[in-house]
Amino acid sequence: MNAGATKSPPESDLNERLAHSGLRVTPQRQKVHEVLMEKMDHPTADMVFMRAKSKMPEISMATVYNCLDALVQCGMVRQVTLDRGATRYCPNMQDHSHFYCDECGSVYDILQTISTDDANIKLPRGFRLKNIETNLHGLCPDCAAKAK
Repeated sequence: MNAGATKSPPESDLNERLAHSGLRVTPQRQKVHEVLMEKMDHPTADMVFMRAKSKMPEISMATVYNCLDALVQCGMVRQVTLDRGATRYCPNMQDHSHFYCDECGSVYDILQTISTDDANIKLPRGFRLKNIETNLHGLCPDCAAKAK
């Protein structure tokens, strides 16, 4: 980046979020975030490691896990757990649900229309709703077409 250039908004936002959370900005955290943003396909930690390693050969699996934890902690990435499968990581911080294809294992973002503000959910006294997570299961368009 040349001296007169400004940081791209995602990188700038990442740096601000890390700093606000009391975390250092490191090249490894930036690379892991970049990998997540390049292909928003809900990768597992192993997938993130393989992608990051191709761009930063010295990165270790432990470092990738630490980076993912930091990104979750500062609110730039969310963990997605689908049944008993490996945890996946999603950089989309908008309210949304996840659709899991039972055939190919792909995960897709689905616009969530229920927000915590308008959810008609009766919680016991003293409970406070912070977010709603919904996982949907079925077949993606490709797998559904093959199943016909």
